[in-house]
Amino acid sequence: MSLNKGHPIMAIPGPTVVPDRVLNAMHRPSANIYEGELVEMTDHLLDQLKKVVRTDGYAAIYLANGHGAWEAAIKNTLNEGDKIVVLSNGFFSHKWGEVAATHKFDVEYIDYGMASDADPARLEDVLRADTDGQIKAVLAVQSETSSSVRNDIPALRAAIDVAGHDALFMVDCIASLGCDRFEMDAWGVDVAVSAGQKGMMNPIGLSFVFFNEKADAARASANPGQYWDWTDRAKSKSFYPRWSGSPPGHHMFALRETLQMMVDEEGMEAVWARHATISRAVWAAVDVWAEAGALALNIADPAKRATGVTTINTSPGVAHKIRRWCQDEAGVTLGNSLGFPLDEVEDHFRIGHMGHLNIHMVIGVLGAIETAMIALNIPHGAGALSAAARVLAAHQAV
Repeated sequence: MSLNKGHPIMAIPGPTVVPDRVLNAMHRPSANIYEGELVEMTDHLLDQLKKVVRTDGYAAIYLANGHGAWEAAIKNTLNEGDKIVVLSNGFFSHKWGEVAATHKFDVEYIDYGMASDADPARLEDVLRADTDGQIKAVLAVQSETSSSVRNDIPALRAAIDVAGHDALFMVDCIASLGCDRFEMDAWGVDVAVSAGQKGMMNPIGLSFVFFNEKADAARASANPGQYWDWTDRAKSKSFYPRWSGSPPGHHMFALRETLQMMVDEEGMEAVWARHATISRAVWAAVDVWAEAGALALNIADPAKRATGVTTINTSPGVAHKIRRWCQDEAGVTLGNSLGFPLDEVEDHFRIGHMGHLNIHMVIGVLGAIETAMIALNIPHGAGALSAAARVLAAHQAV
């Protein structure tokens, strides 16, 4: 007989828990797509999104997931045959390069493995060697969803500058927007891409692309196609071209509500601080469990860990057992292995801790994992929940 009769929780790194307020905002009839509320709110949505990424540049919204944002970024700025460098330390950073290759760009990877952040010195060496300026863009992920490494975006920008290279700097902040601090203009990012279903607390369906004047000038020779062209989406004074057709009305209402919650009510500094505290609580619990040797954090250095997702390595088969038990017996869905070798697919799991979260949700997920280990006789250190609770209790002092 199962105890799993209550409300389930998604503890994966996207899609995340959608707040009731956001669901209620969507629960309405379709709105007029020719005049009125949808038309009037579009500028407000774009302005609010720019506050989240800290930019005075341009913002465009697409009816797409994160892969769509990837395509929009590269198709608006690059031409067939252009060379790009992809900083790869996980499934999604590598996948962005694969997407670029399908559009016949010349893709070079700098592979840092699954447990290291991108080394700025290696990037600098590659750019210095490009004396004839063949490299047109550098692609990086801020928080790699598969490995949970967080790359140092300002340091990577500095490496490009020290090398004296003119390549566009493009950053995927799909898993970090609304979780990790992101300062697009201050950090010198030319193009940033993201999506709504992670830290932004929206249903899957919207993606965002932000770009500055340098990136916009590059698109003059690119041929993005009608749908991906960001010019009308970001700049048109007419409503219809901004959506390349019918607007996603219900998603717009959802996005307006989440931006109200994040920007106007909680404030981005507080949003980032909350995620930082929650992530430290998760790490504290895992560190205690790890004392028995059956599992460990994938990223050893806390300064290089993403604050929205934590990847955990386990003894052979242990991760799969924990995930299965939590799903079936506790109603908690944990993230699976991504990017690791196929023969290790049952040896890694991920905890998503992004978006609409509070103390009892975090402790509940950690408690479910610990209960699973007890039920399955998996060795683990004692006192993990107390360690997490102490971190959470200290949050008001931050």
